[in-house]
Amino acid sequence: FHYSDWWADPGKQYPPKAWENHNAKQLAKDVYNYTAKVMKDFNAAGVTPDMVQIGNELNNGMLWPVCKTDTPEGYKALADAIAQGLKAVKDNDPNNQVIRMVHLANGNNNALYRSFFDELIVNNGVNDFDVIGFSYYPFWHGSMEELSYNMNDMVDRYGKDVIVVETAYAFTNEQGDAQKNCAGPTEEAIAGYKSTVQGQASGLHDVMEHVSNVKNGKGKGIFYWEPDWIPVEGAGWKAGEGNEWENLAMFDFQGNALESLDVFKMVSDQSKPVVEYKVKEIEAALVTGSVGQPVEMPKKVSVVYENDVVKSMPVVWENAEPVFDAAGKYTVKGTVNGVAGKTAVASINVIKKVNLVKNGTFENGDLNGWTITGDKDAVNTVSSAGDARGKSAMHYWADKGFKFKATQSFTGLKDGKYTVSCWTQGGGGQHYYTLMVQTSKGEQSAVIADTGWNDWHQWVIRDVEIKDGKATIGIDMVANAGNWGSIDDVEFYLQE
Repeated sequence: FHYSDWWADPGKQYPPKAWENHNAKQLAKDVYNYTAKVMKDFNAAGVTPDMVQIGNELNNGMLWPVCKTDTPEGYKALADAIAQGLKAVKDNDPNNQVIRMVHLANGNNNALYRSFFDELIVNNGVNDFDVIGFSYYPFWHGSMEELSYNMNDMVDRYGKDVIVVETAYAFTNEQGDAQKNCAGPTEEAIAGYKSTVQGQASGLHDVMEHVSNVKNGKGKGIFYWEPDWIPVEGAGWKAGEGNEWENLAMFDFQGNALESLDVFKMVSDQSKPVVEYKVKEIEAALVTGSVGQPVEMPKKVSVVYENDVVKSMPVVWENAEPVFDAAGKYTVKGTVNGVAGKTAVASINVIKKVNLVKNGTFENGDLNGWTITGDKDAVNTVSSAGDARGKSAMHYWADKGFKFKATQSFTGLKDGKYTVSCWTQGGGGQHYYTLMVQTSKGEQSAVIADTGWNDWHQWVIRDVEIKDGKATIGIDMVANAGNWGSIDDVEFYLQE
């Protein structure tokens, strides 16, 4: 149940129009009555559900603003509404067989799950449900190790079964309609699986394996979302728009089943052999440097295995800090420990770079030059080692959900192609976190997915075409309570 006239997720949880002016007490009654009616209708039709989920991705509550989790009163109203939804299912389950679930997104974010379920179960006494549901999309929700830790911690703390109720992997980076896909090459690199049918199968297999390894047999399974959402005119994500999900389906654009569907039955077939996959290739690292300056070489490269799993592995370069006296394209080779017979290659584009960003390094310990909109109190500067690449960096944190944009705008730019980049580190787990650039042609973005304290990554948008002299660059974030991290060394320059 979404309890909304529209998609309900962490970024939007609006009540249906029929309930929009109701107070907390009335909303709880609405949830009970509506849930009970639907259950009665299912029962009457002989199709009683096996499992019912009360609300969808409830990170920030539902039925905003009354049941929003930004105040104790909001948490109390949410708990009452959830309790009434659970009760309505139980009251219309004569055989006491329907499993009941409460579901959050950001499956890697243990702090979020602890905070939410402590409020729901411990502080508000709502414990009459069976399953904690997790959304886990690897290009948005961190590593599988973080997911595993979170699932096992939920079992330890609350004794519930756990299910990954949303996950997906791309089988291609192509588009099946005019709507831009929500996952492309950037997300492919973050996910750790090639956007192929094999990569999709491997990713799904690995999620299943992590769930099956949850302690005490409490990992009950997974649901794939949304396997049959192929590109069909008129069946977009909203009226007048197309489908941003078709490359994450498990059918091709014509509706033919992909071989990756076989993973659902193959994982349970004990007669199948266990296969150890070999390295297929080491992907070339693309690096940009400046004339006369030491080039910052990547510490890791992407190693692709035969099952299209991609692992980020440490590399040793023949020249750790190469310096080039002229613009041009250069190559540096390296080795990866444990990968025999394969050479790592860095393809280096050396340019005459002039960084147009004001205060892009934050070395003065302030945010001068930046326009911060949204929750400004969540953004400051930090100067501790590991939180900054030099003396100082932009930093963010808040004890409740927050969002902000940090931008700089430019005019009088030369026509040409530009690059935007930044470095980040942090705990990850945001609902939305991108490096972005806006021009007259629209917005381009790169998803940012941090992997831990002092684990710095560079995010790059190349070939930004500018013809009217104007552009805005920046960071755009919608975060959950407790999300933290920092941004440093932001650059915007003409590619020459």
